[in-house]
Amino acid sequence: MNILVCIKQVPGTSKVEVDPVTGVLKRDSADTKMNPYDLFALETALRIREEVGGTIKVISMGPPQAMDVIKEAFSMGADDGALVSDRKFGGADVLATSYTISQGVRKMGDFDLILCGKQTTDGDTAQVGPEMAEYLGIPHIANVIDIINVKENSMQLKMDMPNTVEIAEVKFPCLLTVEKDIFVPRLPSYKKKVASKDKEIRIISFNDLEDKNEKKYGLNGSPTQVERIFPPEVNNDRQMWTGNTNDLADKISSKLKELKFI
Repeated sequence: MNILVCIKQVPGTSKVEVDPVTGVLKRDSADTKMNPYDLFALETALRIREEVGGTIKVISMGPPQAMDVIKEAFSMGADDGALVSDRKFGGADVLATSYTISQGVRKMGDFDLILCGKQTTDGDTAQVGPEMAEYLGIPHIANVIDIINVKENSMQLKMDMPNTVEIAEVKFPCLLTVEKDIFVPRLPSYKKKVASKDKEIRIISFNDLEDKNEKKYGLNGSPTQVERIFPPEVNNDRQMWTGNTNDLADKISSKLKELKFI
């Protein structure tokens, strides 16, 4: 089975800088890590490969330093990887991001199964996976919490719905987005890290894509624009009061009224 896992490099801290002009995160200025939800998707791929065999490739979109998460995927057991990277892709919203990655997937070949984490910790939209599937013209199921059975031409799984857990069967090729804790992600292997340190990572740029309409990528291809984004303000102001229970209760009540909380 040919499996593709979509992974992303996200800020590893809440202390990130924001471009005052474009309103997007300065990803090259923050500590980074692999999106936690993507670790569950990668572990799912590894479990399926252990059961039925096959290959696992990973794809990521981002600046050149995003190759670090692809290398991390190699150390966990992925066979190959590619990075979709070009300045023309910068500032993309969910729609443009989904289209760009789907174009990158087409350049990597045909896959039986594409796996994504439920969402990313820096965007939290949970839309990229399903939108990619629509662009690729393949069926998709979100919120997958368990893989029941992998058959030759299809797979059975459980998906978490608002009020129920449903069992579904989907034919290959397909795309799944998995919930956290579907499987416990394994730790990276030092031996695999050493063995894959010189493994080539393919770079897919704008010129490599079939569709070269610049209006579909980056800020140009983003119908939604960020009006304002900013780091959370830190407020360490505090007051210390002393007195008996009745006095303190009155002070707290007066303060809450002053702040218009009550």
